[in-house]
This record gives sequence, structure tokens and C-alpha cells, in this order.
Amino acid sequence: SASPRDALARRYIEAFQQDMDALGLRRAEVEPKATEHIAEMIQIIQILERRGLAYLVEGDVYYAVRGFRNYGKLSHRSLEDLKAGARVEVDERKRDPLDFALWKASRPGEPAWDSPWGPGRPGWHIECSAMASKYLGESFDIHGGGEDLIFPHHENEIAQSEGATGKPFARYWLHNGFVTVNGEKMSKSLGNFITVRDALTRFGPEALKLLLLSTNYRAPLDYSEGAVQEKARALAGIQDFLRAVQRLGGGQAPGPAREQLSPAEAAFREAMDDDFNTARASAVLFDLVREGNRFLHEANSASAPEPSALATLRNMAALLRGLGAVLGLEFGEGGAVVTSYASVALARSAKAALEELETLLTEGAPRPADLERRLAGVVQELLAHREAARRAKAWGTADSIRQALIRHGFRLEDTQMATHVLLEPSDALALPPLAVTLVK
Repeated sequence: SASPRDALARRYIEAFQQDMDALGLRRAEVEPKATEHIAEMIQIIQILERRGLAYLVEGDVYYAVRGFRNYGKLSHRSLEDLKAGARVEVDERKRDPLDFALWKASRPGEPAWDSPWGPGRPGWHIECSAMASKYLGESFDIHGGGEDLIFPHHENEIAQSEGATGKPFARYWLHNGFVTVNGEKMSKSLGNFITVRDALTRFGPEALKLLLLSTNYRAPLDYSEGAVQEKARALAGIQDFLRAVQRLGGGQAPGPAREQLSPAEAAFREAMDDDFNTARASAVLFDLVREGNRFLHEANSASAPEPSALATLRNMAALLRGLGAVLGLEFGEGGAVVTSYASVALARSAKAALEELETLLTEGAPRPADLERRLAGVVQELLAHREAARRAKAWGTADSIRQALIRHGFRLEDTQMATHVLLEPSDALALPPLAVTLVK
């Protein structure tokens, strides 16, 4: 059976994977575990020993930093500067305070593995060098991490890997900024600690991802519920445009007139080539929607949209989805529930239907597993009651249903042929925008 240590590790791995799945992020092809690569770590340490870059002290093996002449090149600091500001353990046995552990002799009660230097465990940094070289090669393109890892962790990775292979380790380093909450550092002691799981109980994953993309990854990101709500509203604008194209007959297939959309795609590519400037790249999406809404207005104003206008709108919608997918965004505009007035059975009063809507949308109330389906059903029912009232010229009743829906966060749009309703995604329910269309 699994040890308590293995069970704890598995618990947190599964929690992480669940959160990433909930965000709609693809899993990595390989997710190696340090404990399964002890042999590779030992092999690198032995190479460093042979090259005079590692030395043994009473069962511990240390990296001799001054033997690697490029140490400090990532943080652009000299050995003296690093020594003055280093977060290193005081250990008189080391040749230099900057030297760091590659292997530590085990203490009673600690996990331990056999090694040429006796039972022990690897140092903090060696595991990354071992797993990176095994799966990505001795040299690879991109290495990421938080800006707090530049020194000592990433500096030590470079020293280990390049000291062992003599080849460049990573060609590009991507270091992300920190997250603040309402302008303050996020910490449990301040009571403002927000996890992905916490955020997803309040907002849909696409709005949260849009917030993360709105700042360059190297810059700090300030999280607030207001900021996520703003992105949810912006996301609703994209989804409104895509639904409108679909209703107009634009469909989902791209049309032939792709060349006139190349400026938007070129601007997107230029932004992404500029150090993954996702803030500027996501702005391209909103520029595309603004232009698309202009075309939509012209198409809706015409008695019959020109085929060329529909082709342009199809291309805009297809490009919007494609560029969004590059950023990991799924707009989900195809989820509209469409029904006809004649097919809705009015088995209860509008008041009873509104009472159920109130119950379903109460924040903090128990949520049924089929919440989205039940919401769609009750909204269809209310729209059918409203349409029946309009046909009976009971304008007061029809307007009271409309106002009740608006109070609950719905937007209504009436056309000659149908009524379209959208539940704003800024609602506290963790639902994608709910779209319902009643064909008259």
C-alpha cells in the first residue's frame, strides 16, 4: 500500500489536475515525478564530481560555484553581489557560502535513497536538471517559473546542467510576476488568499483566463472580483457577436474572403511574437468584435444580407475562434437553447415559474446537478408566458415578466421573429453565459 507521503503527494497532484481541467487547460504530455528520477540525478552529480565541480563533505555533496565561471549570468549579478544577498544556509563545512547541496545525507525519519555517498536525498535544484535533460534534451528552448526563482533556483539549474554537459541549458527564460489581491500581496496571514478553485465557484473559467491574459506575464497581476466581472462582461460581448452571426445565417464555416482579415491576424501574431504580449493580443480580439459589430449592423439594416457580407462575418467569427483558441479561450457561443412558442407547454402560472427562477439563482443555495438545463427550461417558460400576454395585448403582464428577468441579470432582445435572452456571466453562479431563444 502507498505510504502516507505518497498519498499526500497524490492528493495534491490530483487537486492540481482537477483545477487545470476546470480551467479548460490541456494536460502536459509528460508530468515527471522527482522521486522516480533519483538515478538520473545521481548520474549528473557523478559527472560534476569527475569535472571537479562537486565535492563530498560527510555524506553531503556540494556544487563548487566558483568552478563555474558563468555563475550569475541569468540574474546579471557578480559572485560578490550574490554572496551579499544570498539566502543560503550557514554551513562552515562548505568551501564557499554560495555552494549549494546536490545531495544531502539522510537524517532520522527523513525519506532516503541509496547512493554512492550513502543513504540520502537530492538537493532542491538537481531534480529539475535531471528531468529536463531526460525529456527535453541537454539544450531546449523555453524554461518558465516565478520571478522569485531566478536566484538561486534557476541560477543553480544552469550551473548544474551546463557544468555537466558543457552545452547551453535553456535558450529563453520566462519569469512571471506575482499576484496581488485588491492591491495587496496575497497571503494567508492577510486573509486574502484566493485559489483557482475559490475563483471558479464565483466565475466561469473563460472570464478568469481572460483576466490572466490581460497583463503581460512578466508584470504583476492584481486580482479583484470587479476585475473578473469586467472580463466576464467583455467575454459576453464576444459571445453576443458570435451568436448574432450564427442567427444571421453566418454559420460556423469560414467563407472564402480570408485576405481582408489578415491585418487582425498579423497584429495578433506581432503581439504574441513580442514576448508573448497576451494583453495586446487579446485587445486584437476586441478590435475584431467592434469591426464585426459594424458589419452586423449593416447586414441587419438590409432587407436581405448580401452574400459577401455573410462571408465576411463568417470569416470574422472563424478568425475570432481561432485566435481565441491560441490563448486557450473557448467562447462557447454555440450553446444557445432555441425553441418555438408553440412547443412550450404552459402548465403553471408565470408567478410559479418566477418563484423557481428565484430559487435557482439564489447565491449560496444548494445547486442541482442539472442547474443549467433547469434554468433554460424556466426561462423558455417565462418567455412563452410573455409572448402569450403580448398576443393577448396584456402589455402590463408582458412587461412585468420582462422586468423580472432583467432584475435577475438577464438581457432581452426582441426581433420580429424571436426573443433572445442572455444570462450575464458576472452572476455569482459558476455557469457559462446562458442563451435562450424563443422563436415566435
